[in-house]
Amino acid sequence: MRIPAHSVCTAIRDDIVAGVFERGSRLTEEQLARRYGVSRVPVREALRTLESEGFVTTRRHAGACVAEPTEQEAADLLEVRMLLEPLGAARAAQRRTEAHLKVLRGLVRLGQERARRGQGEDLRSLGGWFHETLAQASGSPGLIALLTQLRHKIAWMYAVEQPAVPVDSWAEHGAIVDAVARGDVERARALTAVHAERAASAHRLRRPERVRTSQHAVNTTSVRH
Repeated sequence: MRIPAHSVCTAIRDDIVAGVFERGSRLTEEQLARRYGVSRVPVREALRTLESEGFVTTRRHAGACVAEPTEQEAADLLEVRMLLEPLGAARAAQRRTEAHLKVLRGLVRLGQERARRGQGEDLRSLGGWFHETLAQASGSPGLIALLTQLRHKIAWMYAVEQPAVPVDSWAEHGAIVDAVARGDVERARALTAVHAERAASAHRLRRPERVRTSQHAVNTTSVRH
């Protein structure tokens, strides 16, 4: 059975984000096909997709390599997200369904409960699900795709510090959901803008020595397994 290219793409992207493949390392079709147990055809298609997303770059004499983002490129991603997330919340206030609201409210309840208990790792996952669901509620496929890609790339480039008072962060989530439920477009937009700006300040570049400040020849070491 032929493995879909999008499944291979997801697997490679997940490994890049997790740091399995270091920035600048080569990604050969043969190695990837062997790693994921597929033919080279879906790998080739996946690499093209990942290059369009900015995770992979093609270098002369080296072929496909994991991209090496600059500090400015990383900073730009946070700024773009701070612009797009409030737009997504505003659209969610107009287009959300009852199913979206049910999931969002459930996540807020769980988040508040875990925050009170100090269960930090659970909060990371719940926060990701919350923002993914809020984006889905926007009803805009293009915006959803952009926000999803941003989340992947930001997770790759940044480590995120837990809020000093996580209960307050989840109270912000709850207020956003209330505004979305009431259809209050401007309040949903404003609350999400404040929340996104506060969250951005908790992001710290991963391994800054590997995030370049200027373009230069990439490290073409072999892929780590």
